[in-house]
Amino acid sequence: MAYSEDHIALAAEYALGTLDAEERAQVETMMAVDSEFGAIVQAWEYRLGTLNQMVGSIEPRPIVWENIKAAIGHSAEQQAPLVLPETPSLEPAAEPVVAEAPPIVEAPTATDSSIIRLSDARAKRWRNIASITSAMAAALVAMLAVQVYQPDLLPEALRPAPRIQTVEVKTPALPSAQYVALLQRDAASPAFILTVDAATRNFTIRKVGAEGQPGKSFELWLVSDNLPQPRSLGVIGGSDFTARPVLSDFDSGTINNATFAVTVEPAGGSPTGQPTSTPIFTGKLIETVPAR
Repeated sequence: MAYSEDHIALAAEYALGTLDAEERAQVETMMAVDSEFGAIVQAWEYRLGTLNQMVGSIEPRPIVWENIKAAIGHSAEQQAPLVLPETPSLEPAAEPVVAEAPPIVEAPTATDSSIIRLSDARAKRWRNIASITSAMAAALVAMLAVQVYQPDLLPEALRPAPRIQTVEVKTPALPSAQYVALLQRDAASPAFILTVDAATRNFTIRKVGAEGQPGKSFELWLVSDNLPQPRSLGVIGGSDFTARPVLSDFDSGTINNATFAVTVEPAGGSPTGQPTSTPIFTGKLIETVPAR
């Protein structure tokens, strides 16, 4: 049901408590027969109740109550009837007086003055609503300011929920240890440079001075006392750099103490899984970048 502005104003004044007894009875009757109108009244009571929670109770001074009692006693004295003692009358009793019937007065019709009074009542009601709305707006602004700057002053139900902000701080990765081996025939002629990352155990081998042979392939081997026989690390590619992750199969102690060797094998690598020729280039790892 669509309600007029007067209905909404009436509901607001009922919640505020500014209606007289007759108007309150009218509103309560409307609430009893119209649940939607009752919901409007409850909504105003909730809004005004929130404002009431924000105002603390104030104890009046003792002089206020004394003034009230004094005013009540003074008013009672003024309204008390004056009772005079009866005196005997020597005059004869007066004849009874017959009261005349009051003249019949016709019911007043709607005049301009009554219309003006209704308009004044409506204007007063909307002035009250405007005052309520202004008070609510000011209270909301005050509540927002308190929530931001001093939330501890608010009741528990009105305090804002704590905000938790997660900040991710990325720290730069510390460099891992780096190892290098020069694979060469003698000190004057390095053929390959082998680089090993201690964290990932990936290796990169770079061809420096080695000259390939037609129909042959260079193959890299790991030779260690911890292994029964040399282990192939794969064929070295034809480009300048070859990267492989195969060292992850070995522990760091075996890698750091091993000898790395290069043999010349048939194209594509040794068919047996073991060197088919004597290594021509060898070397051991040395630490070039320490771990941090």
